[in-house]
Amino acid sequence: MITPHEIPIERLLASLQNDNAGASVLFVGSVRNVNKEKEVLWLEYEAFKPLADKMINKIKEEAKSKFNLIAAICVHRVGKLKIGETAVIVITLAMHRKEAYDANQFIIDKVKHEAPIWKKEYWKDGTYAWGHNCNCQLPHKDLQEYLLNHK
Repeated sequence: MITPHEIPIERLLASLQNDNAGASVLFVGSVRNVNKEKEVLWLEYEAFKPLADKMINKIKEEAKSKFNLIAAICVHRVGKLKIGETAVIVITLAMHRKEAYDANQFIIDKVKHEAPIWKKEYWKDGTYAWGHNCNCQLPHKDLQEYLLNHK
């Protein structure tokens, strides 16, 4: 799910309580203060929400099937984020820890590299750059139009 709001990690964890789960794994991606040996001031995330939400749901369903998960949540923020703020979370529940860990990594890796979510990093030296996290390999007319209008 894509959201412009702070991610309520505790509430999301509480919503996943399940007596069949022997393991739950929480990944939290935070805004760090340095990248490429430059001091980072803040990040800005943009996403093509309709397609990103659809892809995140598909990735979660694929992980549930592949790793026999009980449940999975993935939430990614958009907008301006300060150092230390949470940009993305992934929570996975499974009967065993290996499946929960493996599924969590599978989800974050696929979301980071395939979902139409882009990061713009602002550095202390006054420069900025767009990240290259999204391969966005799936052609989609609406996505192409979005990209043309948001350069």
